[in-house]
Formats: sequence, C-alpha cells, structure tokens
Amino acid sequence: MDITSLYNVTSGAIKQAAESSVIGRGASENTGISFDSILNKAMENINTTNSYLSDAENEEIRWALGETQNTHDLTIALGKASTALQYTVAVRDKLLDAYKEIMQIQI
Repeated sequence: MDITSLYNVTSGAIKQAAESSVIGRGASENTGISFDSILNKAMENINTTNSYLSDAENEEIRWALGETQNTHDLTIALGKASTALQYTVAVRDKLLDAYKEIMQIQI
C-alpha cells in the first residue's frame, strides 16, 4: 500500500512519526512506515485539538463572566483552536479520500 501522500502533510508530528518509523527490513520485504505510529501521532493531534478547543471555550467563559479583561489571551486561544480544528479537518478529509481510494481497489 502506497502512503506516500502522507509525506505531504505539513504536521511536524506526522513527519517525525514517518521518519522515525521507517524500518529497514530484509531484502524480500519493502521498507515501510508503521501504521501504528502514524495512527498514534494522529490521535495525539486530535487530543491536542480538543485541548485547544477546551482552552478557547474556557477563555470565552472567563471573559463573558468578567473574570478577565485580557482580550489578547482570548484571541490567541481562539486562533489556536481555529487553526488546530482546520488542520484536523484537512487531515480527516485526506484520510477519507485515501479510504475511498482503497475501497475502490479491485482484488
């Protein structure tokens, strides 16, 4: 299975997982990327996205309740959450495209 399109992902975590999991195997086997390591890094990215979304929601609540007047922290939290969510959706879309392509392979 060719997963070279994952190298086009700009996430440092995914690239690091891909580079660290390249295993030199015997002459009869191909050198490949461990699916487990890529999946683990993707799950870490999803957890990070959830954390950013939670932080943004907490900052919104603190600002709405008047506990803080610092709009800078609110803006940064919202920006991080938005960027992380857009990235996660883009990765999801790429994975769904890859899944659809795999499902169309005739055996």
